[in-house]
Amino acid sequence: MTTAQTAPPPPMRLRELVFGAACAAALRAAARLGVADALDDRPLAVEDLAAAVKTEPQPLRRLLRALTCHGVFAEEPDGTFSHTDMSRLLREDDPHSLRAITLWCTEPWTWDAWPRLDEAVRTGHNVVEDLYGKEFFTYLGEDAPESAEVFNRAMTTSSRQSAADVAAFLDLSGRGLVADIGGGQGHVVASLLEKYPSMRGTLLDLPRVVENADPRLREGGALAGRVDIVPGDCRVAIPVRADVYVVKNILEWDDESTARTLRNVIEAGGPGTRVVVIENLVDDSPSMRFSTAMDLLLLLNVGGAKHTTQSMVARLTAAGLVIDDIRPVNAYLHAFDCTVPEKPAEL
Repeated sequence: MTTAQTAPPPPMRLRELVFGAACAAALRAAARLGVADALDDRPLAVEDLAAAVKTEPQPLRRLLRALTCHGVFAEEPDGTFSHTDMSRLLREDDPHSLRAITLWCTEPWTWDAWPRLDEAVRTGHNVVEDLYGKEFFTYLGEDAPESAEVFNRAMTTSSRQSAADVAAFLDLSGRGLVADIGGGQGHVVASLLEKYPSMRGTLLDLPRVVENADPRLREGGALAGRVDIVPGDCRVAIPVRADVYVVKNILEWDDESTARTLRNVIEAGGPGTRVVVIENLVDDSPSMRFSTAMDLLLLLNVGGAKHTTQSMVARLTAAGLVIDDIRPVNAYLHAFDCTVPEKPAEL
């Protein structure tokens, strides 16, 4: 029986780490094959599992053996395989599914980009433009539509899962208007409107993004009468007036774009406006391995970065915001609760 192992001595641990790509590839293979979906509540023999996912039994056993070492699936004493808490997250129908995220973080372009990390570290620039001759999202849209679809599903899944945490965390009592800036499909603003029945909201994001807004917000949806969907680029302008602006997971670009976005929020809201910035941090977080890995991936694909507490504070105060509070939202997100002062700093 194969099980997750205790930490080995440093020489073996380093050997394991340099084979990290094997673990990522195994997770991708299991997700693409639908192994977790084929395995239900009862353990299955590898032959039955192989028949269900249309693979050869022996290679599938080898794949499962590799994953059980990391606690993804478990091998029973009789040689059958069963679910673990982690393997269930690879199921498409799990309410906390990470299948789309697993696929997104192991898409073909990542295997081209990771070997060039030393180049990105030397220059501080992304490597995707050299690899493909175009900016990352242009490349996805024009040359990798399947990967673009995976990206959209991954971001939708991630946003939907974190939106409930954000809505539970934020106390917007007494506020009448909330704006979700760069809010994707609007899961956060939808969750906030459900929490506060008298509140109105606005979702602002790029036209191609808001076209696919959460069904609750679109015509005929339960919240459609209380929300405005505004197509636009927050780096250019924010033509939206609100009492509270929520800016979640978009201040990862270059410093100039981040500064422009914050300036636009301040100009749109005016003195006294509340601005809640929500980001992953690469310090003071229980999810350091995840957030630092995402930080490096941002360097590779768009030249962006996750923030430390200090770097986020520096950008917010430089923009002219007053930081009232910093608190964790969940295991991987922190909220910076800010106010636009009566006399914002010159920008």
